[in-house]
Formats: sequence, structure tokens, C-alpha cells
Amino acid sequence: MPAPRKFSREQLQTAALALVDEQGLTGLTMRNLAAELGTGAMTIYNYVDGREGLEELVTEAVMTETQWTEEGGDWETRVFAIAEAIWRTVRAHPHAIPLILTRRSFDVPTLTPAEALLQALADSGRSGLDLLVAFRAVSGFVTGFAQAELTNPLSAPADRDRAAATERVAQLPADRFPRLIEIAHAAAAGDPEIEFRDGLKIVLAGLRAKF
Repeated sequence: MPAPRKFSREQLQTAALALVDEQGLTGLTMRNLAAELGTGAMTIYNYVDGREGLEELVTEAVMTETQWTEEGGDWETRVFAIAEAIWRTVRAHPHAIPLILTRRSFDVPTLTPAEALLQALADSGRSGLDLLVAFRAVSGFVTGFAQAELTNPLSAPADRDRAAATERVAQLPADRFPRLIEIAHAAAAGDPEIEFRDGLKIVLAGLRAKF
């Protein structure tokens, strides 16, 4: 009879995500994960298959946090609720965004929000290629917005004043970059949640117009 496993999958996920939140992706190593769990590095190899396995822990941990209200409503209402839930989850873990954007994961926590979003979009009457395009439009907006909010020149890191980021853009030559300067000032006074919701409404309006 095999010996009982010392750590659960959930414990490994929690510890891996904590490392990424605190240290970024460079801190996600077997040695660091072992230290976080209070064990030896060789023990972790009994649970995780190399770097790919470590990254899988993180994507699972992030997407497991995605929660939305399972309630009635038309397809647009449901798409909005699911998309917003994914956005809130992803932006809560900025260091993990590169993994969310690039890693193909087939674990249940990652696939569940995607399936729910697809079902809501399918209820608009879409199928096949039309459903694929709609799914990519919505999911691309969600993850892209989260990444842009955290990394583009109009945004400031969490520990910096947003006004400082605006000031950098405002120093650009006004005759060459008037619109960049305009939206920099708008970003300084804006609210990311309102911006996301308004942007998602534009995407949904486009989907509604086609069907």
C-alpha cells in the first residue's frame, strides 16, 4: 500500500501562487516551492513534473478563484458576468498573467470558466466558427485588458502614483502625440473597473450587431 501523500494538490497550488505573487515568475522554482511548504526539493518532484508542472499549478490556482453568480438572464448578461469574473481573478495576480496568456491548460479549473463563457455565447445562436470567433473576441479582450492595464505606458505600478505615469506621457511633444496625451490625462482620472465594463459593452455591442 503506497504511503499517504504529504501535500494535497490544493496546498501545492496555493504555495506556488504565493511565490509568483511575491517574487514573480522567476521565483517559481522547485527549491522555492519546497521551502514554502517546509520540505525538501526532492519531495516536490514526487508531485510536480518539472517547470511545466510548476506553471500548471499556478494557472490552476488562479482560475480556481474565478467565481460568478449562476443566475438567469439573457446571453449578454451571462457573458458579461463570466467575463468580469475572469478579469477580476486574472488582474488580482499580475505576475501570473504571462502564463494565463500563453499556457495551454487542460485542467478542470481552467476549462470550467471557458466552457461557461462558450455556453453563454452559444445561447446567442452561434456555433462552429462563429462561436470560436466570439469566444476569442471576449476572452482576448478580458486578458488583454488586464495585461494592458498593468503594463502599458498609461498605467502605473501598484506602488507608484498614477499621476507620475501621466506626467511622463504629458512630456511628449504635443504636436506629435496629442491623442496619447489626451488619454493619459483621462487614465489618470479614470477607474479601471469602469473602463473595463465600458470596453466590454463595446465588444458585446459588436457581437449583438452580428446576430
